[in-house]
Amino acid sequence: MIKRILETKIREALLRSPAVALLGPRQVGKTTIAFNISEKTPSVYLDLESTLDLQKVRDIMSFHDANKDRLIILDEIQRLPEVFSPLRGIIDQERRKGKKSGQFLFLGSASIDLLRQSSESLAGRIAYLELFGINLLEYGYNINTLWLRGGFPESLLASSEKNSLEWRLDFIKTYLERDIPQLGPRIPAQTLERFWTMLAHHQGTVLNAANLARNLDVSGVTIGRYLDLMTDLLLIRRLKPWTFNIGKRLVRSPKIYIRDSGITHALLNIADHNQLLGHPVVGGSWEGFVIENILSVAHAGVQAFYYGTPGGAEIDLVLEFSGSEKWAIEIKRSSSPSLSKGFHIACNDIKPERRYAVYAGTDSFSLGNGVNAISLSDLMQEVTNKSSFTIT
Repeated sequence: MIKRILETKIREALLRSPAVALLGPRQVGKTTIAFNISEKTPSVYLDLESTLDLQKVRDIMSFHDANKDRLIILDEIQRLPEVFSPLRGIIDQERRKGKKSGQFLFLGSASIDLLRQSSESLAGRIAYLELFGINLLEYGYNINTLWLRGGFPESLLASSEKNSLEWRLDFIKTYLERDIPQLGPRIPAQTLERFWTMLAHHQGTVLNAANLARNLDVSGVTIGRYLDLMTDLLLIRRLKPWTFNIGKRLVRSPKIYIRDSGITHALLNIADHNQLLGHPVVGGSWEGFVIENILSVAHAGVQAFYYGTPGGAEIDLVLEFSGSEKWAIEIKRSSSPSLSKGFHIACNDIKPERRYAVYAGTDSFSLGNGVNAISLSDLMQEVTNKSSFTIT
């Protein structure tokens, strides 16, 4: 079993907050973490996809009265968003009795309903955490295996490349045929699969909604609705452009990434590392993989952007910390990175405090002009240290 970094943060959040919501796509490891926590904390676990468990919490006040001395863990909470309204009174009542933390742990596979309902009912009473796929610091083995298979535990730890790919294909099919119809609007599975595959082919490119709409024979508004759904299901990342006024024309459409590299490869039928290296998506796949790993260790308050101008100035990832400190990060798959003129021009535009080039090697060294070449794992550690300092 791979130890997840976020587990410690969840335990800490439960010590200071009455309720904690752990968000993440299905099969990413939320339930495993919840069971680990329950081993050391008196608790009761309910899966709201079970009809029996769902019925138990229809009257959440009665259920809480019967289990008030235990941590109540509700899995797939998006199936019962109306439960949040009475929870406010329950939490406030327990606060008056002196119990101020560790009452509820919610696990959710979709963000939109959970965030909207809980933010309205539990403001100031709930902490939010997001569980990403297994990252490089957690895995600690071959980076190419993690890149190829992605961060879903069942895929990453499969006994063979064949079994890993088959798991991911089943995962995609389950989402299309069961999970999305349950959680979102009624969209034909075949249409959504074509849309998902198109995004895989265009991994890491600036969104061109008109082109996607034309290829799918739908409207631009419909494309936006599909993107909203996939983003809310934590499957797609829309990386916002850095558009603060610096007196230049800027690219203002987001970049689109499928968040898990293994899912990207499964959608494109890439079965092994050699096929990946020969596929046109290799650059975009590596870029998305690096971005997700970096953001998995960043504090929730860290803002992520990319920067681009029509003239070719570009930064792959801009991290903005508290106090408006910015880091400019260029992502290179090569083991001997070289930087384009456009990166230096972009850095002159936004004036970041730190400049990095993430590459496939393991050493750290200067590339001149204030830019340091650094490995992905070392940069993740730098972001971890910076985020910890920022929180303090």
